[in-house]
Amino acid sequence: MREIIRGTFEANERGFGFVRPEDEENDDIFIAPDDIKGAMHGDKVEVRILSKGNEKRGPEGEIIEVIERVNKTLVGRFEKSKNFGFVVPDNKKIAQDIFIMKENTKRAKTGDKVIVQIKKWPKGRRNPEGKVIEIIGKEGDVGVDVDSIMYSYNLQQDFPTLVEKELKEIPNIVSKKDIKNRRDLRNRRMVTIDGEDAKDLDDAVSVEKLDNGNILLGVHIADVSHYVRQGTELEKEALKRGTSVYLVDRVIPMLPKKLSNGICSLNAGVDRLAFSVDMEIDKTGKVVRSDIYKSVINVDERMTYTNVTKILVDKDKELIKRYKYLMDDFKLMEKLYKILKKKRTERGNIDFDLPEAKVVLDDEGKPIEVKKYDITISNGIIEQFMLEANETVAERFNELQAPFIYRIHETPDSEKLEVFINFIYNYGYTDKNLLKLKPKAFQEVLYKIKDKPEEKVISTIMLRSMQQAKYKEENLGHFGLAAKYYCHFTSPIRRYPDLFIHTVMSEYIENNYNVPEKKLKKLRKKSIEAAKTSSERERNAQLAERDSVDLKKAEYMEMHVGEEFTGIVSSVTGFGFFVELPNTIEGLVRVESLHDDYYVYNEKLFALVGERTRKVYKLGDEVKVQLVKASKETSRIDFEIIYED
Repeated sequence: MREIIRGTFEANERGFGFVRPEDEENDDIFIAPDDIKGAMHGDKVEVRILSKGNEKRGPEGEIIEVIERVNKTLVGRFEKSKNFGFVVPDNKKIAQDIFIMKENTKRAKTGDKVIVQIKKWPKGRRNPEGKVIEIIGKEGDVGVDVDSIMYSYNLQQDFPTLVEKELKEIPNIVSKKDIKNRRDLRNRRMVTIDGEDAKDLDDAVSVEKLDNGNILLGVHIADVSHYVRQGTELEKEALKRGTSVYLVDRVIPMLPKKLSNGICSLNAGVDRLAFSVDMEIDKTGKVVRSDIYKSVINVDERMTYTNVTKILVDKDKELIKRYKYLMDDFKLMEKLYKILKKKRTERGNIDFDLPEAKVVLDDEGKPIEVKKYDITISNGIIEQFMLEANETVAERFNELQAPFIYRIHETPDSEKLEVFINFIYNYGYTDKNLLKLKPKAFQEVLYKIKDKPEEKVISTIMLRSMQQAKYKEENLGHFGLAAKYYCHFTSPIRRYPDLFIHTVMSEYIENNYNVPEKKLKKLRKKSIEAAKTSSERERNAQLAERDSVDLKKAEYMEMHVGEEFTGIVSSVTGFGFFVELPNTIEGLVRVESLHDDYYVYNEKLFALVGERTRKVYKLGDEVKVQLVKASKETSRIDFEIIYED
């Protein structure tokens, strides 16, 4: 009997697909179009191995059973025929249109974006059959495009009735009863530092110069677990959502606004419940003493990244005068930031410095500008302070062997690492320490290529060799941060793992670190479920966020068809290469559009090479292109090379 493996089917737009095994040690299994047997993208399947594969080709198989259907509903464009209709799915990995009988169209019209429920699954060459359950709106109408993405990823803006019912019991202000047994920090000077648009403020910081020359850093995080108790409808919904999702034009919160923007948000000038982590840090960045406890705080100022940067970098006189009483704190924060950053750099922290896109929309939801998101010193201050708090909490509760959720980042995949080492050899770089899997070795490569022409290409391939960070109930360390202990503790308003950690911390603090075994057993079981679910929801959120940004980038470029640009080759495949513009927008140059030669893909060089001219298009090359097509409907942007005379 041939080997049977379980996994998740991942379809490709061109008809074939892969099964990603549950056992992450196994390679992905190629599935030819005739061997898909009615499976749809995302389904949990059993696959029979037909060929084990070799060095050049991976294993191949055929799907023998669909264990779990994932696509209960789909979003797509409705097309009406005389006696029936069909829905073309927005997700291009769903290859088949959904057949809709006339009585199941809900009077949808051609061009409507709809949600369709699958009633009959595909079988052989028979298309799936469905029923329109909701009409989102007319394709092209304001907001319908992002609505469609939201529904495609099963993201819900509104909260269930039972959650809304529980919300009514939650107060709008902190009472005397709430602050019982908490340390009173309302006289300690502290600020929040966030983006201008942020409304869910879950972290505040304080600094103090001690007599011995050390710095006392206080990180104060909203105590969401005080209001969102385990087993409540609020907590169940938070776990189901896993994270807040930041689409291009809206936020889909993990918690209702009454909590996220209200009683849990560390708004200035009002009492708030918090978890505080005090860390005494010496001149080398070492935490020589720490204290973790429940507190009540009252934030002095709601600062923004922009204003803090203007104070520290631009020396803005007006802002310096306005925040005169905080100037010593800001200077001390800057000093501590540099100490902590230096410590992490020396430790081997891998910093890819990848640009993020900011899409500016008008009141109609139309993109009017796409630019790089500026990372400033004030972003760095908060990042370093949060990293320190997360490491401190993770180490403390690891020592206690508490039920926990760690943020882990495992060592690079050995095969991908070998590809990376061979690749950088072509650029004259060798580093035997990479094989020892020490973060410092990777960091040193990034240091060597800094500001060189090959920086973009080498950092891109290095990133591909890395594993994806995820949540786990056991501590496996964080390779990218070169951290032995790490967790997410600082954003409980928008991430479930942080909320769970707060719950665990509450149990330990309230029970004087002597938690009953029955409670520990229950929390350990929950940590396994929560870590897995949180990783899945995080990935889902990332894909939705990326799709919403890509859609608006394509819409923005629709207004620039025919224009010429200069960009960098950011990715190379057998069917062409992607070009990234300075504002982060990417478009594809299709191989068939390269009419000066026949180009072949070289896997080792990540390059397309002309057979006759030997001309090479490789990662990092600067090229001039013309925009020939942009489509909001497909989120695709097509460039063509401008040939120099």
